[in-house]
Amino acid sequence: MQAEQTEQRAVTRLCIQCGLFLLQHGAESALVDELSTRLGLALGMDSVESAISSNAIVLATIKDGHCLTSTRKNQDRGINMHVVTEVQHIVIMAEHKLLDYKDVEKRFTQIKPLRYPRWLVSLMVGLSCACFCQLNKGGWDGAFVTFCGSTVAMHIRQLLAQRHLHPQINFCITAFVATTVSGLLLLMPTFSVTPTVAMAASVLLLVPGFPLINAVADMFKGHINTGLARWAIASLLTLATCVGVVMSMTIWGLRGWA
Repeated sequence: MQAEQTEQRAVTRLCIQCGLFLLQHGAESALVDELSTRLGLALGMDSVESAISSNAIVLATIKDGHCLTSTRKNQDRGINMHVVTEVQHIVIMAEHKLLDYKDVEKRFTQIKPLRYPRWLVSLMVGLSCACFCQLNKGGWDGAFVTFCGSTVAMHIRQLLAQRHLHPQINFCITAFVATTVSGLLLLMPTFSVTPTVAMAASVLLLVPGFPLINAVADMFKGHINTGLARWAIASLLTLATCVGVVMSMTIWGLRGWA
């Protein structure tokens, strides 16, 4: 009996750690609930129940009528699909009886978020924004302006995130930098006829697309509270971006986006 309770406690910790990994790195609530339940059942539990919110997760396992409940606080660690994929692989291996709970615990300790070099991220974000500008008839000169503004802004965003600055302040400063760089370039005689879509495209890196998609998915799948919380966070980030853009255009007297 003592050994069974010890194993159930270990499985409960693994199940809630599984859900926490997913919630911290951007997975939707339905996936968090599904994978934590599947892991518990694969490791011998009779039932697994969880309650998910934007900043915490509560999970209970039931084995032979004995119930154990655990709670963990959620801290956002940024979107990282590498972690989500690794957790999915571990759960599938446990379902196929390739891993027991000790192996799962060992695999969880080995999960490390995949991070690309900062210069590469800044470069690729700049290129993607420049491509959007070109596709929206901004011309090659507009694409160059967008590339400069968004690359510098992404570098600033990464530096501010490294120092754990509040996300809303981070987005506001980044939007200010992106609009300032692209807007001041457009004031130069060389770019006097460049469409102002270049300035708009330079802040596309701040569009909170993933949180908004997850928010809608959560609400459609019944996780209303989590979906509304994610929607509110994404809306605040959008508002902070707008504040940064307006501040830059007001201070430097830049042209509008029309």
